[in-house]
Amino acid sequence: MVTFMIGLVILIVGGMAMGRLCDHVFQPDDRETPAYAKQDGVDYVPMPTWKNALINLLNIAGTGPILGPIQGILFGPIALLTIPIGNVIGGAVHDYFAGMICTRDGGAQMPEMVRRYTNKAVFWIYDVFVCVLLLLVGTVFIYTPGDITATQVFGFSGSPTEASTWIIYGIIFAYYLIATVFPIDKIIGRIYPIFGAILVFSAVGVFAVMVIFRYPLVEIFGNWNTPSFNYGDYFWTQNFFPIFFVTVACGILSGFHSSQTALVARTIKSEKDGRMTFYNMMAVEGFIAMVWAAGTMALIQFTADQGGISMVFNEKAGTFQYMIQKAGELVAISPTSVVGVVCRRALGPIGGAIALIGIIILPITSGDTALRALRLTIADTFHIKQDNNFRRLSLAIPIFILVAGILVWAKFDPKGFQILWRYFAWSNQTMALFPLAAAGIYLMINGKGKWAWMPLLPGTFYTFICASYILNAKLGFGLSWPIAYVGGVIVAAIYLVLVIIRGKKGGTTPEPTVK
Repeated sequence: MVTFMIGLVILIVGGMAMGRLCDHVFQPDDRETPAYAKQDGVDYVPMPTWKNALINLLNIAGTGPILGPIQGILFGPIALLTIPIGNVIGGAVHDYFAGMICTRDGGAQMPEMVRRYTNKAVFWIYDVFVCVLLLLVGTVFIYTPGDITATQVFGFSGSPTEASTWIIYGIIFAYYLIATVFPIDKIIGRIYPIFGAILVFSAVGVFAVMVIFRYPLVEIFGNWNTPSFNYGDYFWTQNFFPIFFVTVACGILSGFHSSQTALVARTIKSEKDGRMTFYNMMAVEGFIAMVWAAGTMALIQFTADQGGISMVFNEKAGTFQYMIQKAGELVAISPTSVVGVVCRRALGPIGGAIALIGIIILPITSGDTALRALRLTIADTFHIKQDNNFRRLSLAIPIFILVAGILVWAKFDPKGFQILWRYFAWSNQTMALFPLAAAGIYLMINGKGKWAWMPLLPGTFYTFICASYILNAKLGFGLSWPIAYVGGVIVAAIYLVLVIIRGKKGGTTPEPTVK
C-alpha cells in the first residue's frame, strides 16, 4: 500500500502544482466566454462550474480508466507510479490546454483548433482521424455497457442471436440519439450529477476498503515476482514501452478527451473555471485508474482460492487469462468481468451492484458525447447549421446508421470486437498528438515559447509510443522491436522539429471569436 500512497501524493500534490502552473502560463481572464457570446440554448449554454466539472469527468471517464488499468497492472507496481506521473505532466496538461484554447477561440472544436495552429493538410488528416475515432468510441461504448448489462446484471448470454442482446443495445442506442440531438442542459446537464455520484461512490468505496482492510499490494521496492503472479517477468518480457502506455490510456493520457473538453468549452461561464473543469477532472480520472489497478492487483494476490483472481497462461492465445473459482473449478473471465469481481469483493453484494451500475454508466456517458462531438465536428467542418432539431437529426441519422453497421459486424464476427478495440486503443493515443502540437504552437505564437515544453514533452513521448507500437504490431507494419524502437525515435524527432519550426514561424495569431 506504500507505493499506492506515494502515487496518490504525486497525483494530488503534483496536480495542484502543475495545475497552477498551467493557469500561470495560459492566464485565464474575465473576458466573455462563448457560453454567453453565442448562447443558443442547445450547445452554447452557461452552466455552473460543478456541473461542467461533473459532465467533463463523465465524458472522459469511459471504460478506459477501468479496463486499461486492469490489464496494465500486470506490469507490476510501477503502474501505480506511472499513472499519476503521466497524468500530472501529460493527460491533465493535454486536457487543460485543449479546453482553454477552444474556449478562448470562441468554442472552436478540436479540428478547428488544429487548423488554426498547424496547417490545412494537418487539419484534414486530423479531421478524418477524429471522425473515425469518435465513430469507434460511440460503437465500443454501446457494445461494452450492453454486454455488461446483459451478462452481469440480467444474467443473459449476451449472444448475438439472443433478442435480449439487441433490445439492450437498442435502449442505449436510443439514449445516444436523444443526447446527440437535444440541448445539452436538458439531457446531459440534468442526469450527469446522478451518474457522477455513483461514479464517485464506486471509486472511493473500493479505495476505502483497500485501505481499511489493508489489501495486499506488491511494493515498488520489493520483489515483483510473487507466488500469485510474476509481475517482474511480465514487465521484462512484454515490452513496457510502448505496450503499457497503449493499454493504459485513460488515466494517463487520452486523445479522446480533447474532443470532450472542446464540448464543455461552450458551456463554462468563466475562463477561470478551466482548471477545475479540465485539469482537475483529469486528475480525478487518474485516481479512478489507480484504484482499479490496485484493486485488481489485490485480487490477484488473494488468488481465486480466496475469492480473488488467479492468472493462468493460455498457450493457445499466447496471453494470461483471468480466472475465478466457480463451483469448485477455475473458470476463465474477461477483463470486463474482473470489474464485477472487484466490486463484489470490496463492497459486498449491494454496494457491488451499485458500483457495477456506475461501471455500466461510465462508457454510456462517454459514448453519448462522443457522437455529439462527431455531429458538431462534421457540422463545423462543412458549415452545416445546427439551429433546429430537423437539421441536427438530418446529420445524426447517417452517423447512427454507420454505428449500427459497425456494431452488428463486431458482434457477429468472432474477432470483430478484438480488432475494433485494438484500432480504437492505438487511435486514441495517436489522436492526442495533434492537440498537443497545436498547444505548443499556440504558446510559441503568443510569446510563451519558454513554456512550450509543457505540451511538447508528452507530445514527443507519445509520438514515440504510438509510432513504435504500430511499426511492430501485426495490425501495423509487423517489424521487429529493435527496428520499431529506432523508427519510433526518428518519428518523434521529426514531430518535435516540425512543431518547433511551425511555432517559430509565428504569424498573426487567429483572433478569438469572443473578447
